[in-house]
Amino acid sequence: QMDLCIEAFGTSKQKRALSSRRMNAVGSDAVSTAVTRAAANLIDTKGVTALLQDMAQDDVQNISAFLPPCHEDADRPEHVYRFEDILSAAEYEALRVPAASLASVSTEEVARRAEERSHCSFVLEELKFLPADEKSRDHKARCLWFLDTLIKFSHLKVIKKKHPMGPECPHIITKKLMKNFTSMTYNNGSLQNFISASMRAKIAAHVIALALHINNFQTDLTVLQNDLKLSESRILDIAKALRLRVSKAKGVPGLGSDQSHKLGTLSLPLPTQKAPEGQRKRRKMS
Repeated sequence: QMDLCIEAFGTSKQKRALSSRRMNAVGSDAVSTAVTRAAANLIDTKGVTALLQDMAQDDVQNISAFLPPCHEDADRPEHVYRFEDILSAAEYEALRVPAASLASVSTEEVARRAEERSHCSFVLEELKFLPADEKSRDHKARCLWFLDTLIKFSHLKVIKKKHPMGPECPHIITKKLMKNFTSMTYNNGSLQNFISASMRAKIAAHVIALALHINNFQTDLTVLQNDLKLSESRILDIAKALRLRVSKAKGVPGLGSDQSHKLGTLSLPLPTQKAPEGQRKRRKMS
């Protein structure tokens, strides 16, 4: 009805705008029709099964693109994913102040934080086993603080705040999160940072790599999966892309001990990368 009013009584400018909008609508419909037709032709040519296999393979390749740098020629597990590739010296130093509260936490405080769910399950469990040595305790506390921050950051969607992780998060860490673990989108006339599925996979890969350094290069993938809110297949794809050996284990008491957990172990020599199940016997379809 509004369009009819513009046609009958509108100004020249309004009529030009109406004509332009209708032309754009026709163009959009033409593009949509062309895309639909192309998709149908592709399905007819290749087959649904082959297309799904291609998508799975692309997904694995996408995961690989977001892994921390892998040093395949390393002579020790700690050199495969180097700590300095996860946290630079400046970033590590910046964690000293915020991590101090974790380094000095008491047993009673850990229990209280567990009740309040102040941290992810992985961190709450590791806080029970902080080293007595002051230097080692401080190091582990810094790693746990950053890992906890990464996991909390992965739960965000669109980043709207200047300090998404709170003012206590050092500026250099906030900058790292925004630069390395977000994508850009154009919304309502402005650019916004958001966390895409690929960025969540990247965060998960870095979380696993850091957890390996914390846990002597063997970590409970199921606990991290639950903390990151990922599916088991997704966390296992990432673990295998990281060249971990995956095995079964009984869950940690209090963390779903009735659940069969998956352990990820980084050991040398690294296993060769294999296509996921269903890719190994692919056939070309004509």
